[in-house]
Amino acid sequence: ADASKTCISAQCTGKFSIRLVPDQDPEKVKKVVTAHLEKEFAKLNSPNKMSVILSHGAKAWLSNPTHPNYEAGARATERVYGRRPDFTREGGSIPITSFIEDATQMNVLLLPVGASDDMAHSQNEKYNKSNLVNGIKVLGLYIHELSKVKGPKPSSCRCEPLTEEELMIPGAFMKGFRCKCEI
Repeated sequence: ADASKTCISAQCTGKFSIRLVPDQDPEKVKKVVTAHLEKEFAKLNSPNKMSVILSHGAKAWLSNPTHPNYEAGARATERVYGRRPDFTREGGSIPITSFIEDATQMNVLLLPVGASDDMAHSQNEKYNKSNLVNGIKVLGLYIHELSKVKGPKPSSCRCEPLTEEELMIPGAFMKGFRCKCEI
């Protein structure tokens, strides 16, 4: 936009995002933030109008990094990169993770293969070819490591392995990832 123009726009739009943490409800956060904005806007005694629109919202997702699924991913990553991965919490917008975990009652793993300087979602986003090649290796080794997971998990559980009938219970379709006491 040309900064030398002196006209006043007929409308103003502001956008912001809020990264939720576990146990925060997107609808409750929307209500609290909207109430605060309306309260502050009312103090202006403006003849203008304000509206708040939540374009999308999702619960924060937090998984169990000690789960066998994560151990398989860690072993695969270590074999490709020569060191164990750091399990970090990061703000991001991947709402499907919570949905998949809730729908299947299974552990979900995000297996990132990008670099910290990729500038994801920016105009200058990039992806190194070496990350693509190594990502393919990690994925293949992850599937291989996953195939080694046996028996009920967590290891503290003493349940017998699931029967074929029990494997048909929703959320129990990955043998060894669920035990009878969790179903």
